[in-house]
Amino acid sequence: MTSFASVSQAELTSRRQKLRRQRQIKSFQAVWRSLALTGLAGSVVWVTTLPGWVIRKPEQIAIEGNKFLGASAIRSMLTLSYPQSLWRMQPQEIAELLESQAPIAHATVTRQLVPPSLTIQVKERQPVAIAQPQSMPNPKTSSRSSQVGLLDRQGVWMPIHSYTALNSSMALPKLKVIGLSELYRPYWPELYQAVSHSPIKVLEIDCQDPANLILKTELGKVHFGAYSSRFAYQLTVLDRMRELPTHLKASQIAYIDLKNPEFPSIQMTKANDTVERRNP
Repeated sequence: MTSFASVSQAELTSRRQKLRRQRQIKSFQAVWRSLALTGLAGSVVWVTTLPGWVIRKPEQIAIEGNKFLGASAIRSMLTLSYPQSLWRMQPQEIAELLESQAPIAHATVTRQLVPPSLTIQVKERQPVAIAQPQSMPNPKTSSRSSQVGLLDRQGVWMPIHSYTALNSSMALPKLKVIGLSELYRPYWPELYQAVSHSPIKVLEIDCQDPANLILKTELGKVHFGAYSSRFAYQLTVLDRMRELPTHLKASQIAYIDLKNPEFPSIQMTKANDTVERRNP
């Protein structure tokens, strides 16, 4: 009985010593990991503060995807002071800054370590029309509707100076839109697509009267009535009338009436004489 007790006590002592050594080893490993992580963090901080990891001039920022604005114009939107630590420049913040400005629809910013530089991929908004305010201001319209601006394919309104200030040599669109109200804006993408594909050149779109969309074309003014799904067909009917100038002088035509495309008519300028053409 005494021998058994003494053996058990020896085993217990041995186990305690093993556990103590294991705890010491784990404690040592924890201290070592902590020192290693601290050293690594310090190394990262030291590396990022080296003179080589610095954007010293605008030319170290590469601009890709731009078609309408020059690279220097886009760089000027960043309002950066140089030199700038590459690691302090946050790509997401830079992208959001660019996207908050009218000419840029989307931006992606990436950092490059060797050589230190930024690459900014942009997608610009392409102006397709000059938006002019209504001839008779409406107090219910937004303030931007009372200013001359630019429209892109999606109907996004942009102040004209957002482009001209950045690129004074940029050619403005030829197409003009008058009084694009909130009523017409949801239809603008499809309306513009139809107009841009029309064989008859369209110079101006007058949206001031919701009940009568008026286009100024190479054949003269054309009344379409309220905008509807028939608009593309109405333009097709207008194309069938392209020989009209060989029969009538432009000074004789007040406007072409396509409110009913099945029975188009021509409003004459003399004696209110109306000439109707069926199935042109």
